Amino acid sequence: MTSTPYVADAHPYLRAASAGLRHHTRALTTPAVAADRVHLDALHAHLTALHRLLDHLAEASRPAHPTAGRHLSTAHLRLWQATAAVHDAFHVLPASPDDAGGTPCEPERLPEGPPVLTICQRHLISGHAIRRKTTPTDLNAPLHGHTRTTGCAI
Repeated sequence: MTSTPYVADAHPYLRAASAGLRHHTRALTTPAVAADRVHLDALHAHLTALHRLLDHLAEASRPAHPTAGRHLSTAHLRLWQATAAVHDAFHVLPASPDDAGGTPCEPERLPEGPPVLTICQRHLISGHAIRRKTTPTDLNAPLHGHTRTTGCAI
């Protein structure tokens, strides 16, 4: 006889990822630590993985629960905007000595490009996925224009 998993144990990898982010955030609270390209690359990888998860959840929820699917699609879009901002911040930060002088994002060179451009490869793949489902207007829409359908005042 098998038992239904306890709700808290239903998604252990998501809980572990969240715990890892909380730990990393606490570790970075010292004033001497600033964002660098390594941290932003790791954060971008996390955001793009979360982006794919939200995309799958929105698609799976939409037929049975259209309103929930729309909310998840909105979260998917907002997460893309955050991912794009992290990608832009990565390229604005000064390069470390082993970055070969801060290589700019050049999509035509990505397959043969230096390892630092893996963030660009990841970003292009995510960008392609979201552009198939949204318009440029949606991609640039501000969050404050979003209307709430729930009674939550947060």
